[in-house]
Amino acid sequence: MEIKTEENLQKAFSGESKANHRYLLFAEKADEEGFPQIARLFRAAADAEAVHARNHFNAMGGVGSTKENLMAASMGEHSEFTGMYPAFIDDAERERNAMGMRTFQYANEVEKVHYKYFEETLASVKDGQQVADKTYFVCQVCGNTVTGEPPEKCPICGAPRTRFKQVD
Repeated sequence: MEIKTEENLQKAFSGESKANHRYLLFAEKADEEGFPQIARLFRAAADAEAVHARNHFNAMGGVGSTKENLMAASMGEHSEFTGMYPAFIDDAERERNAMGMRTFQYANEVEKVHYKYFEETLASVKDGQQVADKTYFVCQVCGNTVTGEPPEKCPICGAPRTRFKQVD
């Protein structure tokens, strides 16, 4: 594939992915404000953006085998908590942006959790073991991800158990 096309696919994937999430957040706000039809429009547009992102990602050969995907996910999470977020935290601290610093710190801690889950699962796959069936819960304040039952209080942000959402 030509270099320019590869770069354009990466930019398009990033843009479409951001639009998908942005529109989902807009839909939540429209629902909160009592505009269900507008929320549906945002969710429909978000779904279309997800289709575009998937198409671009597939055109780049972005999805490999489950083993390859676990390795890519693990490497990505590791890069985030060892390089990206520490630098972002330093910048936010230097600029005295408390909200930015807090959200970066939450993400940094959660990326370590994700890395651990990906590494454990990858080890099972490499060993040819069956991966255990687990229930996951995600803290809706900081993103902390836990298996089994959620804790009484999130160890990362202190949110109560009620702020954890089960992921199917």
